[in-house]
Amino acid sequence: MTIYDRWHKSRPKPDEELCGCRPKRVPTSDHGCDGRWQVRYRDDTGTQRKRNFDRRPDAERFDAEIKNSLHKGEYLDPSAGQITLSAYAREWRASLTIDPGTLERVDSRLSKWVYGQQIGSETMAVLATRPALLRAWIKLMEGLLAPSSIKVVMDTVSAIFNTAVDDRIVRRNPFTLRSVQAARPVENGSKKVIPWTLPQVVGVGDQLPARLGALVYPGSGCGLRQGELFGLAKDDLDFENSMIHVNRQVRIIGGHLVFSLPKRNKTRSVPMPASVAERLRAHIEKYPPTAVTLPWRVPDGELRTFVLLFTNAAGGALHRNSFNYMWRVAIERAGIVPSTPPGARRRPYREHGCHKLRHTAASAWLAAGVDIVTVAEYLGHSDPGFTLRTYTHLMPSATERARRAMDVFFADGTCALDVPQT
Repeated sequence: MTIYDRWHKSRPKPDEELCGCRPKRVPTSDHGCDGRWQVRYRDDTGTQRKRNFDRRPDAERFDAEIKNSLHKGEYLDPSAGQITLSAYAREWRASLTIDPGTLERVDSRLSKWVYGQQIGSETMAVLATRPALLRAWIKLMEGLLAPSSIKVVMDTVSAIFNTAVDDRIVRRNPFTLRSVQAARPVENGSKKVIPWTLPQVVGVGDQLPARLGALVYPGSGCGLRQGELFGLAKDDLDFENSMIHVNRQVRIIGGHLVFSLPKRNKTRSVPMPASVAERLRAHIEKYPPTAVTLPWRVPDGELRTFVLLFTNAAGGALHRNSFNYMWRVAIERAGIVPSTPPGARRRPYREHGCHKLRHTAASAWLAAGVDIVTVAEYLGHSDPGFTLRTYTHLMPSATERARRAMDVFFADGTCALDVPQT
């Protein structure tokens, strides 16, 4: 590596060897142009590179940095970081091999909050070194999205920067900085999960179409998700061992219904209480399960057939949108939410969606003393910590148990407090 003066060059005198004079420095064709001092070096691939500086100290500093990074194997191509976030995000997205449903959600986030925003036109290098641009972007989302949604979008873009660090596009992920953080959600007791009572569960089941009424019982008694209820097949019911095997779900990919593994590709088995088994036996006797054929995992995937317990009026797989409409009607008629005035559009009432059945199952397990790790396993959660954070307020109060434990401790004759002091 060498530092060159672009403004001057040496021209030896004809009699230099005789007189021993130093070469005369003469102006070059670049004399007076910006960037007098030029650093020339070869990168880690052996490619010749150069960069100009106005001040010699800046050139010397850059020269030292390049030498150090090459020595440590941490060299970054200065031009690599000039790719825009939008362009690099598209490359990153094209390399993903995750679940198709997850890919659709990633595409939606990138389309709304990267490709169509000012941040998407900024280069990776600029964003990595100017956190203020990211803070302004986060501020923009705070006026339009819930804190949890903002975190999901930020996590997606942070994953892009993590990959860029590995690809030696940028030196750091700016989302690791303390100044680039979303506002914490305000604690609000009204947002805590509130399970349904048995009369509410039964009431909603009675108000659903008759062929779907029993759906609420594996939901509230075994904690199945909506898509898992749609994909529940006759062969998944193990009446002999009182278990339900959660092996698939029905989901929408690219506007088409498909069968796929449960969320995070995690199958599981859940205890089936006698009360649920009895209701499912009655449902099967009255509404024989129907064979349904759908693609597996993606719209053009392999066709697979399962004999489903719950189907639409035509004998096909349930569609989330049409079912949710029937669900809203049912919760109104059951008195869970106020009735919609004639001619008005029905509100979503997301806090009273089908997911409420899972909350009810979790609360019943916890109230009965089932440990949080087991509840997480039954619900299909990969992190028991998430289960604990979601349902901790539903766990039996530890106050009375702690009081009884200390009564036992002090009533024990061998208690250390009763031993005479020497």
